[in-house]
Amino acid sequence: SVSAGLDLPGRFLFGILTLMMLIADLVFTEEAVYIYRKFPSSKRSIIIWINAAAPVIATTSCIGMWIPRSTMFTDFTAAIFFAIVIHKFLMMMIKECGGQKLFLRRFENDHFKISTGPCCCCCLCLPRVRITRRTLFWLKLGTFQFAFLRPVLMFLSIVLWSNGNYTLYNLSPKGAAIWISCFIGVLTIIALWPVGIMFQQVRTLLMCKKIIPKFALYQFILILNHLQAAIINILAMQGVIPCAPPLSSSARGAYMTQQLLIMEMFLITLISRMVYRRRYDDLESLECTAEEAGDSRQAP
Repeated sequence: SVSAGLDLPGRFLFGILTLMMLIADLVFTEEAVYIYRKFPSSKRSIIIWINAAAPVIATTSCIGMWIPRSTMFTDFTAAIFFAIVIHKFLMMMIKECGGQKLFLRRFENDHFKISTGPCCCCCLCLPRVRITRRTLFWLKLGTFQFAFLRPVLMFLSIVLWSNGNYTLYNLSPKGAAIWISCFIGVLTIIALWPVGIMFQQVRTLLMCKKIIPKFALYQFILILNHLQAAIINILAMQGVIPCAPPLSSSARGAYMTQQLLIMEMFLITLISRMVYRRRYDDLESLECTAEEAGDSRQAP
């Protein structure tokens, strides 16, 4: 086992990180119970899915840290889960506006700004697109394709890996890893674009529901789980992270990624609890009260 080859400081570090993962899971469980009891039924599952992103990544990282041979499966599990969370986050923003019908009614004369990241943030000359049922469908399809295709590609990768045709650190043109990784990268960019477009449209309207810190937490999870891991893997493959027998450079890079993710997801879980812990029915009643007050002022 891994613990047999660790010295006392190593065992202490592993123990602390495991404790942080368990605390994150307990905090999420308590938050899920609160959401189920206090939130409207139309929003429960979506918000629980989004809140589960950080604890799930912390749990898979902890399993990969203790059982190194499971790293490929734990990374794939976290990647598939977060692909679904991207679609859920887009749906949450629509739900927060009252659902698709109310969203279209509220913005029926407005236009989407499509010159936003990560695809077209530099293309300021792109025309605005009118908000209709069809454009909203294309936005939802942009995130749904990633939630559907990424598990398919992950399954294909595992099949090729079991046959000896897929090696995660083999980035030669003849290997399958480089082509699957590039395809997943393109699908990821396509999926993130609709979320950015929708956030630009609703951030002012949903300011009272803390949409900006929620979007920031979502972005942090995305950057830490994908970009940070990719940078560490590249440094390990280039030999910048030296090997320390019996661990190779790639194994040390994987350990660093997992340990950093456990600490980062632990903090994000605690912050998410503060951001999402609000009574949504109270917010909606306040909005209704404000609208009624506005109508009463206009009546005279």
